[in-house]
Amino acid sequence: MSRYRQRVGAHTYAFADLRDLLAKASPARSGDVLAGIAATSAEERVAAQLCLADVPLTTFLNEHVIPYDDDEVTRLIVDRHDSDAFAPLSSYTVGDFRNWLLSDFATEEALARVAPGVTPEMAAAVSKLMRVQDMILVARKCRVVTRFRNTIGLEGRLSTRLQPNDPTDDPTRIAASILDGLLYGSGDAVIGINPATDSPGAVLRLLHMLDEIITMYQIPTQSCVLAHVTTTLRVIEQGAPVDLVFQSIAGTEAANRAFGIDLALLAEARAAAQALGRGTLGDNVMYFETGQGSALSSGAHHGVDQQTCEARAYAVAREFAPLLVNTVVGFIGPEYLYDGKQIIRAGLEDHFCGKLLGVPMGCDICYTNHAEADQDDMDVLLTLLAAAGCTYIMGIPGSDDVMLSYQTTSFHDALYARRVLGLAPAPEFAAWLERSGIFAHGAPVAAPGGVPQLFSGAMALAMKS
Repeated sequence: MSRYRQRVGAHTYAFADLRDLLAKASPARSGDVLAGIAATSAEERVAAQLCLADVPLTTFLNEHVIPYDDDEVTRLIVDRHDSDAFAPLSSYTVGDFRNWLLSDFATEEALARVAPGVTPEMAAAVSKLMRVQDMILVARKCRVVTRFRNTIGLEGRLSTRLQPNDPTDDPTRIAASILDGLLYGSGDAVIGINPATDSPGAVLRLLHMLDEIITMYQIPTQSCVLAHVTTTLRVIEQGAPVDLVFQSIAGTEAANRAFGIDLALLAEARAAAQALGRGTLGDNVMYFETGQGSALSSGAHHGVDQQTCEARAYAVAREFAPLLVNTVVGFIGPEYLYDGKQIIRAGLEDHFCGKLLGVPMGCDICYTNHAEADQDDMDVLLTLLAAAGCTYIMGIPGSDDVMLSYQTTSFHDALYARRVLGLAPAPEFAAWLERSGIFAHGAPVAAPGGVPQLFSGAMALAMKS
C-alpha cells in the first residue's frame, strides 16, 4: 500500500511514490499531460498538494525521484547536500517550509544560509503549494550576486542580455543591433549572440568582433557566443577571447547527454575559461540556459514532472558558480507550456526555484508563434518577474528574434520595467552609460548629441571583422 494517501470528500487518492506525488501536485501544464503523469482532475491535484504539504523535508534526502546509481545529477544533488545548512529546516514538512519562507524570519541572510541545504526537489515541492504572489515575495528576498566585468544581481538592479542575432551572422547587422541596444541601456548582463552556425571559424569571427567593440568603447560588460561547449573549448585552444562559456543544461544525466554534455565536460570548460583570466571583478565564467520540457522532449525525464526536472537543472548550474542562468520559459512550445497562463506560472516557478537554490536567475520571457500566448502575456510576466527581483531579461530588437523565430522582450521593455519599478542597470554599466552621454540622470538622452560620434567606428569595425 502506498504511503502517500489523501482523502478528499468521499474519495481517497493514492500516489505511487514521491515522484508520482510531485507530478500530480503540479499546476496544470500540457507537458505533464503529454507525458501521462499529470493529475486527471482538479480534485486529484488538490489531494496531491494536501498530501505533499505533510511530507517531511527529510524524505527528499532518502527517496530520490531518479535513483542515485542511475543518474549523475542525482549523485551531484546528494553528494553536495550541505547538512549544516539544512539543519534549521530539518524538522519541517513541505507545508512548514512554505510558511517559514513567507514569514519575516526568512530574511535575505537566512535564505542565503539555508540555500546549500535545499535540494531541487524540495524547492519544486514547495513551489507547487504557492500562489503567484507567494513566489514573488520569496524570490524578491533572495539575493544572488555574481561578477565578471561588472556586478550582476544587486538589489534595485535589472540587467539585460543584448541579443543581436542575425540569420546569416552578418557583422554589419549585428553591429547595428548592438548599437541600438547600447543606446537603450541594454547589454550589462552580456552581449550574447546565438550563432547561425556552430563552426569554430564563425564563432571565432564573432568573438573577435565582440571583443574589439567592448575594448574600443571600454564597456564594462562581457561577451558570449552561444556555441556548444565543445566548440568553445576548441576556439579557446586557438586563442579566442572567450569571456563566458555557454551551454544549455537539463536536470537529468540522459537529457544532458542529449545536449552532448556531462558534468566533467562542464568542469573542463569552466577551468579553461577561468585560466584565461579575462574577468576584472570576478571569475564567474559560465552562462547556462534551461527550460521546462527539455528532458521530456528528449525522452529523458524518467517519469518526473517537467517543473521538478527543471529545478534539478539548477543543481547542475549551482555546481559551476555561473555568472548567468536563464530559463527560456516559452521557447520549446505549446506541447510543454500550452498558453500564456502556463508560461507565466512556469516563469515564476523557475525564477523562484533558482533563486531559492542560490542561482543567479534570469528569464527569457518568450513564446513561440504557435502557442496560445501574445505580447500582453509577456508584459504581465515581465512585470511580475521584475517585481520579484529577476536578475536579468533579454533585449532583442523589436521583441522578434529573426534568427530563432520566436517572440521575446525588447530593449524598450527593459526601459519600461526599470522606469515603473525604479530599477537600474548594473552599477558599473550605469556609470559607463552616463560617462558616454548615452544616459543622463539614469535615463536615455532624448537627443543623443555626441553619441553617434562615440560609436562612429562601429560599422567600420564590423565590416573589418
